[in-house]
Amino acid sequence: MNKVFLIGNLTRDPEMRSTQSGIPVCNFSIAVNRRFRNAQTGQQETDFFNIVAWRQLAELCSRYLTKGRKVAVLGSIQTRTYEAQDGSKRSAFDIVADEVEFLSAQQNSGAPAGEYHAPSAASAAAAPRQQVPAYAPADSGFTQMDDDDLPF
Repeated sequence: MNKVFLIGNLTRDPEMRSTQSGIPVCNFSIAVNRRFRNAQTGQQETDFFNIVAWRQLAELCSRYLTKGRKVAVLGSIQTRTYEAQDGSKRSAFDIVADEVEFLSAQQNSGAPAGEYHAPSAASAAAAPRQQVPAYAPADSGFTQMDDDDLPF
């Protein structure tokens, strides 16, 4: 099972771009403090993670996130290899976001703190246009149903 759950602060503003086929992709990085301080120095240790969001989730992250904002990211680890300028092969690890929850309110944006999901390919293809968007806050309390599905 490849699942990652991280809570941290953005280290830079998100970078939005599109693939050649027009799919939106957003990259940003977060700093995550470790639970314990370094025993020798007493300093708080921090890890830095590159996050990649796709499609609607990418658009939301690009629109509402800024440097310093606290987020929770649920996703999976993806590895990639590349050749450095000196010709050596290197590996990099990215977190591919499935969900991003905005934990601190952004000033002057009107964006609420809340959880936002990347829609699955099957649900996005099958969903009619009138339904609640897949990026609606998960705690909205409402589920879209057809009248035929009601038990009364």
